[in-house]
Amino acid sequence: MDFNLSDTQRMLEDTAVRLVRERYGFEERTRILASPDGFSRELWALFAELGLLGIEVPEEHGGIGGQFQDLAIVLEAFGRGLVVEPYLPTVVLGGGIVGLAGSEAQKTDILPRMAEGKLMLALAHGEPKSRYTLNHVETRAVRIGDKFKLDGAKSVVLGGDCADLFIVSARSSGGTLDKTGLSLFLVERGTPGLEVRAYANVDGTRAAEVTLTGVEVPETALLGPLGAAYPFIEHAIDRGIAALCAEAVGAMAALNDLTLDYLKTRTQFGTPIGSFQVLQHRMVDMTVALEQASSLAILAADRASDPKSSERRKAISGAKVQIGKAGRLIGQESVQMHGGIGLTMEYSAGHYFKRLTVIDRLFGDVDHHLSRFADA
Repeated sequence: MDFNLSDTQRMLEDTAVRLVRERYGFEERTRILASPDGFSRELWALFAELGLLGIEVPEEHGGIGGQFQDLAIVLEAFGRGLVVEPYLPTVVLGGGIVGLAGSEAQKTDILPRMAEGKLMLALAHGEPKSRYTLNHVETRAVRIGDKFKLDGAKSVVLGGDCADLFIVSARSSGGTLDKTGLSLFLVERGTPGLEVRAYANVDGTRAAEVTLTGVEVPETALLGPLGAAYPFIEHAIDRGIAALCAEAVGAMAALNDLTLDYLKTRTQFGTPIGSFQVLQHRMVDMTVALEQASSLAILAADRASDPKSSERRKAISGAKVQIGKAGRLIGQESVQMHGGIGLTMEYSAGHYFKRLTVIDRLFGDVDHHLSRFADA
């Protein structure tokens, strides 16, 4: 594996890092979270202008034709800034699954608008009883003539609060836990029978509960083959996990920097607390955890596009386990060494810890991925 960045990747890294540094300070992020949308549409348009929304989109569809590793570079920078714009649900999950399963006509229609910042996507797959089991789907799709009628409920739909287009998984045949019989459908916001209840997560990002009651969509709304969507869903979620790993590394790096700076400036008994040996040892443990997590995040990004599901699962689940453990260690140590200020709303350390805690739970916690790694 080549760890050196290409010229294009260095350009993407410089662009994303500079954007976060100049336009995404902690005070600006606080203002964005307090806005009605919970994210900045102005910044979203800027992401599109800089080409960040079309990194993986083929050139013939208005993108730059990059790879997942290029996305990971941007996501790490976004992790450092705690960016709350719906990049993961739209670009990684939504755009990714359209690229994997969509017809040429669907790609031509959806991907250019996504890359231009004119279309936001959300993958509506998880359900109230499914937890981390991807094949647990109770939502039903029934063919009626040249249409499909969808009935069911989806939970924690990331980016569902602002999505213009939902990619909904539904069971067109088989039992609740079958891996066969799953299909994907494109459902536009505002379709009769589609109800969206938006809310904020503990880390400031937003999601939605989506209810489908007799939602009718045309046959052209079918994304991918009928009854054979599970491999695409699994691959899309693996991509999402790899993206979270990259974002978590950025958040952990920023939290380590913040903690080290605090140890150098906070004084006690007339000397910086960073001179205390026990705190130095704890800071070293945080640095080691970050380096281990960073290496596995690189591996996960490299394997995210691997068509061999078993190899992909091993790399991505292994990374998710280590990053979950590292995020918990770094977050807890940072808050403890900061003291009370580490959990105040006015200071960024606690917000990094919240985001790392959410990342640890999204798409499977440590126990789930240890089991998944063993199975793979």
